[in-house]
Amino acid sequence: MSNEPKKGHEALLPLVTEAVPVDEHCIGDRWETQNIDQLAKLVAIIAMGQASYAAHILTELFPASPAFSPADLIKEASVRLSVQEKKATPRAGYPRWQRDGFIFEAISWIAARQSHGKDVLLKDPHISSTSQGLDGLMIELSPDHAAVVATTIFEDKCTDEPRDTFLYKVIPAFLERHQNRRSAELVATASVLLRTGGLDDATSTKLAAAVMERKLRRYRAAFAVTAAHDSEAQRKELFDGYEKVAGIKPEQRIGACFIVPAEVRDWFDSFAVKANEYLDSLAEEVPDV
Repeated sequence: MSNEPKKGHEALLPLVTEAVPVDEHCIGDRWETQNIDQLAKLVAIIAMGQASYAAHILTELFPASPAFSPADLIKEASVRLSVQEKKATPRAGYPRWQRDGFIFEAISWIAARQSHGKDVLLKDPHISSTSQGLDGLMIELSPDHAAVVATTIFEDKCTDEPRDTFLYKVIPAFLERHQNRRSAELVATASVLLRTGGLDDATSTKLAAAVMERKLRRYRAAFAVTAAHDSEAQRKELFDGYEKVAGIKPEQRIGACFIVPAEVRDWFDSFAVKANEYLDSLAEEVPDV
């Protein structure tokens, strides 16, 4: 099945995604904003707990709008997309690193959904402030859904220090997965995804064992970086050391970069403003009760 956009609807693709070279140890993925309004609306919809509907919008290339938008849900999403460094009651936002992390995880999810189409199974982005652990998991099934043909583990990092984060946080996290530590978390997440793909409980559990097979596994490390770091040389420097995740082919290691035109934190601040403005517009449409 083709993942090409519907004719005449290409402008509704929020991102441009393309394969790019890195080095002999890994392959690259590059993302850049194409339609920032559509992207901001999709992130807001994900913040409203409607990732499944965001996937439908991406598949059909519809203008983004939520399936439903009660006032309380809009308010909760707005808090999730706002910054509040010190915890207070009622909560008005989250620490910047946490807010930006959620936005980037949502963009990473959108990039995967846009690039791979509707037939892959994708773990939804975290929307709970207490959620930790697995950033993302993607499962690809055979055409008859009888077997898992590939799994991809995501590490999504929005940081001012991408090189150190890759070396001292991402690589250790991937090595832990590569050694099949914390496998129960992977299996449980895979089982849920496979059930959403229409498989029964027993089949889902059995097929979930595939997430432990290294020959089927890929790792994708994703970072937001400025345009100044948008080159093959910069990607090679950022992802140097990926070969520490050993015993697999280069194409099983993916280094992804989301290119932003301004300083990373400044861009996420302005993007959050745009997403919150969209939520405000939804709130204005909610009838008084």
